[in-house]
Amino acid sequence: MAEFTSTVHQNEFLPDGGTDVHAIVSVTCSGAGEVVAWGGAGAPGGSGGDAGEVIIVDVSGSMDVQGVQAAAYAASAALDEIVDGVWFAIVAGNHEAALCYPTGTSAAMARMSAQTRLEAKRSLQRLAPGGGTAMGRWLLAAGQLFATVPSLSKRHAILLTDGANQHETPQELSWALDQVRGRFQVDCRGLGAAWQVAEVRRIAETLLGSVDLIRTWDGLSEDFAALMASSMGKGVSDAQLRVWAPQGAEVLFVKQVSPTLEDLSGRRVEVNALTGGYDTGAWGDETRDYHVAVRLAPKAVGQEQLASRVQLVVGGEVRTQGLVKAAWSADDVLTAQISPEVAHYTGQTELASAIQEGLRAKALGDDVTATSRLGRAVQLARETGDDGATSRLSRVVDIDDAATGRVRLRRHVDKLDEMELDTASTKTTRVRPG
Repeated sequence: MAEFTSTVHQNEFLPDGGTDVHAIVSVTCSGAGEVVAWGGAGAPGGSGGDAGEVIIVDVSGSMDVQGVQAAAYAASAALDEIVDGVWFAIVAGNHEAALCYPTGTSAAMARMSAQTRLEAKRSLQRLAPGGGTAMGRWLLAAGQLFATVPSLSKRHAILLTDGANQHETPQELSWALDQVRGRFQVDCRGLGAAWQVAEVRRIAETLLGSVDLIRTWDGLSEDFAALMASSMGKGVSDAQLRVWAPQGAEVLFVKQVSPTLEDLSGRRVEVNALTGGYDTGAWGDETRDYHVAVRLAPKAVGQEQLASRVQLVVGGEVRTQGLVKAAWSADDVLTAQISPEVAHYTGQTELASAIQEGLRAKALGDDVTATSRLGRAVQLARETGDDGATSRLSRVVDIDDAATGRVRLRRHVDKLDEMELDTASTKTTRVRPG
């Protein structure tokens, strides 16, 4: 059985009249990969039969023959990573959603075996480019496929696109997302420079997945194989973060801050009057950090209070918990301290916002705002030790002084460099030791 542990990082001391408590709760899962090795997705001794995978491949006209061939090759690499016994299917998407595999009249999933893997690879060879793009329909098709195997406890999809969602309205995409929300997870990949990061990020965030840029076809197969291998390693099918706060307190927000930034606040469901639940999706052997902020009624100096109880729950069972505390003190030395973890992730969250706001202003021709926000991003990247972000920013702006955030917009910028900066903005670094 997978094991969970948790650690709380905070400064629990509040000044006289203080109300807001911030904490980073680190949750670590170990042994989840062993569950998969014993049978796949939580079925020790079984054959992976409670896990499902759908590969969604863009075959719109913009992919052209070479692009579709590369996508088919990547899908084939992903098929090689699927454990025998897992249910799977392949969807070919353009302005419609067609079932590439299994073939036949029945729109249902197949179980992975040597024979079905070979058949699925052969079906990919028949893909051809044509038509437009309607990602909402692709997602609805995936939802229908997962529904054909009601026993599935883990449902995951990979979605590849190379263009904007031109053949359905934003409202139609929103409706489709509402229909499939909570039913499966989706990792999204955008190929080339013609797709819209904000659009695909919305899909990934709604469906508890990731979004990333694939610059060229050459990197597609490796990425697909890695995504599927990661999914196969997530032996805990579903988990929920639960946050309790005392009577009269207000949970200001709950955010995942590592390995990626995700504001979970909008996912809250009521567990009871004092507890909210936040879906986290499937887990492998990994650590995730959460920033929890709670506002309490102020108390007198010398008093203490439990500010929050943060639990990781699997199948209704509490697997680990961390306690966030508050203590009111008149000692300025104690109350002035800031937890390094809280400070680090606060900076990383602001960094992501600065990057996205700067790029958005740049696209609108607002060079003053773009320079200001991207300059602030450079400054924050330096302060939080995010060398990767600094490197990506340096391809969009000329950095005169990173410490003060003095930058100049570059006159000529590769569109792919901007998109990579955008997609990577929600990836965070962990606190450096010391």
